[in-house]
Amino acid sequence: MTTSQTSLKAGVIGAGVFGGHHARKYAGSDRAELVGVYDPQPERAAELAASLDAKAFSSAEALIDACEAVTIASPAIAHFDAAKLALDAGRHVFCEKPLADTAARGRDLIALAEAKNLVLQVGHQERFVFRAMGVFDIAEAPRRVQARRMGVPSRRNLDVSVTVDLMIHDLDLAIALAQAEMTGLDANAHCVTNATADEAEATLKFADGYEAHLVSSRVADALDRVMRIEYAEGFVEVDFVKKTFVNETGFDLNPDFAEDPEAKDALGANVNAFIRSVLDGTPVIVPAEAGLAALAAARDIDRLAVA
Repeated sequence: MTTSQTSLKAGVIGAGVFGGHHARKYAGSDRAELVGVYDPQPERAAELAASLDAKAFSSAEALIDACEAVTIASPAIAHFDAAKLALDAGRHVFCEKPLADTAARGRDLIALAEAKNLVLQVGHQERFVFRAMGVFDIAEAPRRVQARRMGVPSRRNLDVSVTVDLMIHDLDLAIALAQAEMTGLDANAHCVTNATADEAEATLKFADGYEAHLVSSRVADALDRVMRIEYAEGFVEVDFVKKTFVNETGFDLNPDFAEDPEAKDALGANVNAFIRSVLDGTPVIVPAEAGLAALAAARDIDRLAVA
């Protein structure tokens, strides 16, 4: 979709931590106008809106009616309802991960966006780190991926499992790197303090022999997010927290990727890409289909882990 507009009227549903991040990106953009925010807790919406000279809306419907595009940054369990409301109203949607609470509902959102010719983008920000490094430009298929994504205890996102909360980022990257169909999946998980799984381990197997072994925890002692990608001639190891990497291959990757604007501010890069897709018709960098693939794998892991 290409328009003649120069500025996008955008709103944010959810005034929590990530809602605040998204709202500030719109407010600071020269190609977007932050119309306002909505949150079920009016005082939280009012505080965020006031800090950005925007309006706090009393309902999601009222915000959507005033906007051309909406970011969904509400709790994960509420993503589907908010995204569907916006798409039904003909609004473009940037949905933080996960795309929905189930794969079936994710497919419904994709079908609705396609039917209405609307942009539906997902918040998998780590892709922009790989873009800055040049990993996605490597033509050779990896042989193996090993990733650990550890978070410290938090009260956020306890409505979903650690696979949907944290591991889903590495699922997205591992699937994006694949050059063959996924043929198998093994997993286990367990709860530590919550009703949903706090720790999980999974192995994804692909038709060409590529495997991805992923481990995630949200009750770890320290933040730790590292991925090792093994190729025939060596490996690349990325530390997403420190923004460093080791390149033991012959591939021409960017050693200064941490200074690239897309890596320094991956969320801002994702929001800017969304704005360009809506206003200029550029390809959606993190399409809903990618978000669906990661979500489906996460939910499969959850089912296997409790079987």
